[in-house]
Amino acid sequence: MSKKPVVIYGASGYTGRLVAEAMRHYQIPFIAAGRNGPRVEEAMKLVPGIETAEYEVAEVNHDLESLVELFSGAEVVCNTVGPMWYYAPLVVEACARAGAHYLDSTGEATFVDEVGQQFGDQFAAAGKVLSPSTAYMFTVLEIAAHIVLETPGIDSLEAICSPTGTPTFGSTQTIFSTFESADKAFYLENNQRVYWPPAVGYETVLPDRPRALYSHAWSGGTLPLYFEKDPRIINCRQTTAFTSRELMEQVTEMQKMYERDLKPLPEKERKAKLAAIGEQMQPGMPPRENRLVHRNVDVVHGRGSTHAVSCTIRSVNPYQLTGILHAAAANYLIGGRHFASGAVSICQAVGYQELLGQLQNFGLAQVETN
Repeated sequence: MSKKPVVIYGASGYTGRLVAEAMRHYQIPFIAAGRNGPRVEEAMKLVPGIETAEYEVAEVNHDLESLVELFSGAEVVCNTVGPMWYYAPLVVEACARAGAHYLDSTGEATFVDEVGQQFGDQFAAAGKVLSPSTAYMFTVLEIAAHIVLETPGIDSLEAICSPTGTPTFGSTQTIFSTFESADKAFYLENNQRVYWPPAVGYETVLPDRPRALYSHAWSGGTLPLYFEKDPRIINCRQTTAFTSRELMEQVTEMQKMYERDLKPLPEKERKAKLAAIGEQMQPGMPPRENRLVHRNVDVVHGRGSTHAVSCTIRSVNPYQLTGILHAAAANYLIGGRHFASGAVSICQAVGYQELLGQLQNFGLAQVETN
């Protein structure tokens, strides 16, 4: 049983360490957990300022009984073990049984949809939050979307996230795991789910770029999912466009290869080949982010029948930002300071303005509307 309010599961990974660093800023005690205790212990030693944090290290098997035992007594579990499509359903179920809020950094919208349908009512009945995709690629875009929707009559959203840099090892594995559920990636058109064609890229223009970028549906994104039941919204599309055109074109070509060569294979063989490809593209731990290099632009264009409004959020250090989102959210969730429960986005759970304010406190985000 946890004696700390927060458990970081997967604490030895790149994102897990940044979540731990952010918990230290908020002075939130936590358990740093993973399947390899010594590895977690060594990882925590690399977290800046960790000597001033209140934490413990726990080694835990990735099975339901062990995770329920670890999570019992905790208020919030921050899960960074991916790809979520493969590993996280068990963690979500363990949180449901233990009575803990669930956060993760997933980019797999299909996973978000399916665990919401499976466990959302159970979390809601307990007054707990099930908020996957609490991360830079999704939460910041949703903040921008809510700002756009402050204008009455906006009913259509076009959202683009454009990071600079290279995905981490875990994120790269996630990209390839989304190929398996590409036929379920959707956007909203006239209040209906419309499914993205797989392995297709799109020319995309952003305010900060004189040349067009190359974007991808990236599992459909979570905005169409979280705004699907919002009565204000008729249309909603979300794409991702890393500033490296070569990276985006490579992802599209890899997905074409998957559709052609891997999709017909048996499941076990298909997953093994996908994992191997991901490891070849991003074999190791990336360096700590640099504010002058790792910049992010999130743009949401909103449209009504006779008017339009756009919101651009410029941010830096997206993985550090993800860590801050987890700690800021945990700070609100501890003690029940949230106003929505069940399968909801973290913006819906604790408020988009509150989260934006926390990012601005750390100098990570700046908003522009027009």
